[in-house]
Amino acid sequence: MTDRYCVIGNPIGHSKSPRIHALFAKQTGQDLSYEAILVPSDGFAEAIRAFIAAKGGPARGANVTVPFKEEAFRLATRRTARAEAAGAVNTLSFDAGTIVGDNTDGAGLVRDLKHNLGCDPAGRRILLLGAGGAARGVILPLLLENPTELVIANRTEETAARLALEFSRLPGCAVAVKPDGTGFGRLAGRAFDLVINATSAGLSNAVLPLPTSVFAPRCVAYEMVYGRETAFMVQARDAGARVGDGLGMLVEQAAEAFFVWRGVRPQTAPVLSALKGNP
Repeated sequence: MTDRYCVIGNPIGHSKSPRIHALFAKQTGQDLSYEAILVPSDGFAEAIRAFIAAKGGPARGANVTVPFKEEAFRLATRRTARAEAAGAVNTLSFDAGTIVGDNTDGAGLVRDLKHNLGCDPAGRRILLLGAGGAARGVILPLLLENPTELVIANRTEETAARLALEFSRLPGCAVAVKPDGTGFGRLAGRAFDLVINATSAGLSNAVLPLPTSVFAPRCVAYEMVYGRETAFMVQARDAGARVGDGLGMLVEQAAEAFFVWRGVRPQTAPVLSALKGNP
């Protein structure tokens, strides 16, 4: 019988995940179905139970998007190390009554940077903007790439400092560089090779109070939001940075989830090309 998968969120109508996974399945010859499910804000756990119990083939997994990643973390009966570090889950696997929670966001970001943008985080000075869930999900994968520096900057300096301290004490994580947390106001005069916007500013097109100096020569500026030209992207481009958006991260994190579920890693370049050609 056909294995069933889904993506759950609210809103969900904009999701590209069903198309992405359909393309992955066709490419790799996998027999599966994948649907988008809109869930009320208080109905996540019930929706997961209903999906698992539904007829039509075994339920094997689910992707989780806003606003349910933290609830998915709590629902999982077992979690991977990267999910524990992120404090959020975007990929669930179902097997014999066990719900395994994983987080593929950070892996997706790193693969997009390295394989699609030609920007290896190793040896780079990295500035990560924001201290919320999007930032949490990528800190450990970035640290494991051995940058020379990872600075977390946030409007509220104390929040960034707490997050940096938490990751510097992460058990079982042997990394050479410990993250540093600071406020936007303390970035003047500092320069970075990779600047990643993990704030929600791109959704409202708000302007971040960033000094132009943060964009070093040949800097890569990465906006996690995709499908629009944000104020951050404009500012970075005006400062001479090479700019990328989060569409590649979306496809790469989906490929990582597909690999977790199916044990097969699809090629992402043709899928990314298809999305860019027919969004």
